[in-house]
Amino acid sequence: MRRATLSVVYLGACMVVAAAMHSVPTSIAGSMRLRGAGAEIKRMTSQDVIAVYSKKDRLRETLSDWMRHKTLDDPAMAELEQIFHGIQSACRSIADMVGKSGIQDMTGFAGTGENVQGEEQKKLDILSNDVFKDKLKKTGCIAFLGSEEEDKAIALKGKGDYVAVFDPLDGSSNIDAAISVGTIFGIYKGAQGKDEFPLQCGKEQVAAGYCMYSTCTILMITVGDGAHGFTLDSSTGEFVLTHPDVKIPKRGKIYSTNQGNVPSWPAGLKTYFEKVSMGDGESKAKYSLRYIGSMVGDLHRTLLYGGLFLYPQDAKNPNGKLRLLYEASPMAFLVEQAGGSALLGPGQTIMDVKPSELHQRVPIYIGSKEDVEEVTKYL
Repeated sequence: MRRATLSVVYLGACMVVAAAMHSVPTSIAGSMRLRGAGAEIKRMTSQDVIAVYSKKDRLRETLSDWMRHKTLDDPAMAELEQIFHGIQSACRSIADMVGKSGIQDMTGFAGTGENVQGEEQKKLDILSNDVFKDKLKKTGCIAFLGSEEEDKAIALKGKGDYVAVFDPLDGSSNIDAAISVGTIFGIYKGAQGKDEFPLQCGKEQVAAGYCMYSTCTILMITVGDGAHGFTLDSSTGEFVLTHPDVKIPKRGKIYSTNQGNVPSWPAGLKTYFEKVSMGDGESKAKYSLRYIGSMVGDLHRTLLYGGLFLYPQDAKNPNGKLRLLYEASPMAFLVEQAGGSALLGPGQTIMDVKPSELHQRVPIYIGSKEDVEEVTKYL
C-alpha cells in the first residue's frame, strides 16, 4: 500500500509540473536560460523538438534496410546483400580492434617480416586480413579473394559467382599514433566456373567502398547508383545512413599528396603545384596541403570537401605506388559515382585499366573533376 501511495503521489507531482510548464507563456519560455547560481529552466520549443526528432527519424535507415530495399527491387542483388552483411560484420570487428589496439597489445610490428609488397606487417594488418577473409568466406557467395596481405589470390570452395578484393587496413603505419586508418574493397561478378583468379578492369565492379576508422566509423559504398555513407551506431551495432547520395564539389581548395616526394616528380607536376599553391591555377584559388598518409582518410575528406588526391609515378616508383585492383579501382568507382574523376594520366581513366596481375601498381589522380582535369594537363 505504501509503495502504491508513493507512486500515485509521484505521478501526481509529475502531472502538476507538466501542467505548470505547459502554462508558461511562449514569450517567457523563450527567454529562459541557465545562468550560474541563478539557474533558470530553458524550455524546448516545438520547433526544437521537431528539429531533433526529424533528424532522428531520418537516421533510422540502416545499411541492412537499404540493401534489403535494393534486393526487393532487384532480386538478382540477393547475394550482394549477403556480401554486404559480411562486410559490415568485418568492419565492426576491425573498428573494435582499432579502438582497443592500444590497451590490448595490438600495436607495433607483427614480427613476421615483410609482406608481398615489401612492407613490414603490423599486428593489425594480419588480424584485419584474417577477419575480412573469414567474414567474406562465410557469406557463401565468394569464389575468389584477393588481398594486399596475401601473395596470391585465394580460391574458395563453393558455388559463389563473386570476387572480392581488399586492402584490409590501409594506412596501418599510422595505427600506433591513433590516426585514421581504413579498409578498401571492390566486388566483381562472373567468377563461377573459373579455375583461376579473373583479372577484371574497374568498370566491371558491381560494388566498392571503404570503411574509415576514426572519431567515428564510416562505411562509404556504391553499388552503381551513387555514393552513400553509413555511420556505425555503437549502441546498436548498425551502420546508419548519414551521407545519402554524396556529391563531390567540382573543385576544391585542398590537395593531398606525399610532398616529400616532390624532388623526384616530373617537372610539369612541380609547376602545377607551384601555381596552385600561389593561387595562379585555373580557379585562381590558393590551395592548401592536407595529408594524413592514409588513402581512406585523405580521400574521405576530398570526397566531402572537394580537391585532389594524388600519388604520381616518380623516380622511386616509376609505375606508381598504389595497387590497381584493391585501392585505385574501388576508389575510382566510388568517386566517379559521386561525380568526380580518377585518372592515371591525361584521358586515361583508372576504371578502364585491365590489371595484368593481382598486385599491379599504378599512378593515380583522383578527386574533384575539374581539379583532376587540370593537374593531368601538366603531365
